[in-house]
Amino acid sequence: RLFQVEYAREAVRRGTTAVGIKAVDGVAVLVDKRITSRLMEPESIEKIFQIDQHIGAATSGLVADARVLIDRARVESQINRLVYDESIGVEVLAKRICDFKQTYTQYGGVRPFGTSLLIVGADDERVRLFETDPSGALLEYKATGIGAGRAAVMEIFEEKYREDMNCDEAILLGLEALYKAAEGKFEASTTEIGVIKLDEKLFCKLEEADVAARVEEMKAGIGGEGEEGEA
Repeated sequence: RLFQVEYAREAVRRGTTAVGIKAVDGVAVLVDKRITSRLMEPESIEKIFQIDQHIGAATSGLVADARVLIDRARVESQINRLVYDESIGVEVLAKRICDFKQTYTQYGGVRPFGTSLLIVGADDERVRLFETDPSGALLEYKATGIGAGRAAVMEIFEEKYREDMNCDEAILLGLEALYKAAEGKFEASTTEIGVIKLDEKLFCKLEEADVAARVEEMKAGIGGEGEEGEA
C-alpha cells in the first residue's frame, strides 16, 4: 500500500463534486463550486478548464495541483499540433497526463497530485469521458462523478442514465445528481457547466444566464416528480 497515494485520494474525496456525462450528440461536465464565505466572488473559483478546442476538463481535490496538470495538458496538446499538425486524441492526452501523475508516485521527496480530473472531448465520430486517479490510473465512463458527493451521484446515474439521451437531457440529469449530492444546498451562481457537441467538436462553458435557466428547469422537473410520487 502506498499511503501517499491513499492520502491524495482522500483529498479528492473531500473536494467539490464534479460530474461528467455522455450523450448521443455530445458530452457535458458539471461542477458544484463550494463557496465557504459570502465574501467570496464565485467567478474567481475555476473548476472547469478548456485544454484544447475539442477537449475540456473538470477537477476535484487540490486546486493548485489541478492547475499544474491543466497547464501540462495544454502544453501536450500544442506539442501534438506542432509535431503532427493535428489535434491530439482525447485518450492519448488522458494517458499522457496519467503517465505524468504516475511518475510522482515512484520517488521519495515528491508527493502524488491530490486531484482527479474528468477529461472530456470529441474524437472522430464519438465523444469520450475519462476519469483520472491520483495513482495515474484512468477509466472511461458513460457517466461518472468525483469528489465528496460521488456516492450520491453514482446512485442517480445508475438509476436514471440512458445511452440515448441528448445533451440537454444529460445536463439536466447531471444537475439533478449535483442537487442530490449537495442535499438541496445548490445554487446556479455556484454551478459551472462545460459542453462539447459532437457535430461542432468545440468545448465551451455555458453563460451564467443559461446555467440559471437549466437549474430552474431541473428544480421544476424534480418538483413535478415529487408531486407525482405523493399522488
